[in-house]
Amino acid sequence: MTVNGYSSPRHLRVAVIGGGPGGLATAIALSKIPDVTVSIYEQATVLREVGAGISIGSNTWNALELLGVADTLTSGHPTWTVLNMNGRSGEELARREKIHNETGRPPIRTQRTKLQSALLAHVKPGILQLSKRLVRIVDKDHEGVELYFEDGTKATADLVVGADGIRSVVRDAAWPNYEIKFTGTTIWRTLLPWDDVKDLDPRFEITGWWHTPTTHVYFSPVGEGLWEIASRAWQDPEIHSADKKSWGVPVENSHVESYFTEYLPQIKEALSRVPPGGWREFAAFAGPELEKLTAWDNKIVLVGDSSHALSGAFGSGAGFAVEDGYILARALEYWKNDTSKALPLFDAIRLPYYSRMYAHLASEADKRTAKLKALGNPSFDDRVKNKIITDGGKDMSWIYQNNIGAVWKESVQQLKGTYT
Repeated sequence: MTVNGYSSPRHLRVAVIGGGPGGLATAIALSKIPDVTVSIYEQATVLREVGAGISIGSNTWNALELLGVADTLTSGHPTWTVLNMNGRSGEELARREKIHNETGRPPIRTQRTKLQSALLAHVKPGILQLSKRLVRIVDKDHEGVELYFEDGTKATADLVVGADGIRSVVRDAAWPNYEIKFTGTTIWRTLLPWDDVKDLDPRFEITGWWHTPTTHVYFSPVGEGLWEIASRAWQDPEIHSADKKSWGVPVENSHVESYFTEYLPQIKEALSRVPPGGWREFAAFAGPELEKLTAWDNKIVLVGDSSHALSGAFGSGAGFAVEDGYILARALEYWKNDTSKALPLFDAIRLPYYSRMYAHLASEADKRTAKLKALGNPSFDDRVKNKIITDGGKDMSWIYQNNIGAVWKESVQQLKGTYT
């Protein structure tokens, strides 16, 4: 008996909502499958990433290679060494030396726009449609899903891929009771020339986090002479609130600097050298684990941040999204575009992976709470040290060295065993 015994694939119309890394990667993967018509609907009038830098590690390189995109991404700064520092004293708390990965490509920090451009170069002409803000979707049963856009146009698809981020319109429609909440963390990001700050501290040329108990400042070169600052501050979300749409909002320099007055003079000086108007503010939201990543009788599937609202907790969100797109395409190809079989397979592979992430975060939070309680009256430095996850902690290779191609092959072998 064959497991996917259709004589020819079913023709499938796929609407990908969102033109970020997840949406672009999904479209690239789906475009390689026979009898699949793909359209990307992106709300922006011009495709551009909001943010600053992005990390590309072994797991992301693996996925990009499978899509044929890896060689197109040529810009970035190698991050073989990563530091964690006390932001007030300058004490080095942890130094991580990364192992060389199987791809032979270095882990890098690059500009988000560089990853997007690399992916976009592999999207076939005519697939991407801009200025398409999705406002409503309707389940039309066997006729598919109708999509209504703000400009008055509509489209019909057999499968809708929600690649529209943590504030997903697709997820809100298919999971109307799902709610994301402000985590208490606000992030400010910018890029500036390395030459503007290289006189301040030689350690600033090494990718690293500089911490206080409730804030941190992240510095890293990103290639092409640019340097990234990503600073974060936490406040009790029960007291402070944030607009759900607070994403990439310009803020005054003095507002950002007011959160980091306890830091070393050279760190405060680096923040002060950001040009006026250079900062963008991002309010971090998160939501609970989903029981399924598919809905509406396998006519909707979520990829990337829409499927696991963890607010960038692992620093590899783009990699996860690219992996999702690859697995979705492989599952559809395997089942000859039969969504009733392909989407449950996607769920079976990716849902446990994200469930493990939620469990890991809960476990680490419990450990930190218990450690602080044991300390009784922890000092400033004790509280800073308690934030740091060192290489002596849990093995995280299941994320950062994940080989999605091998994961797929193992899943196929299990399927063949089931059907023999």
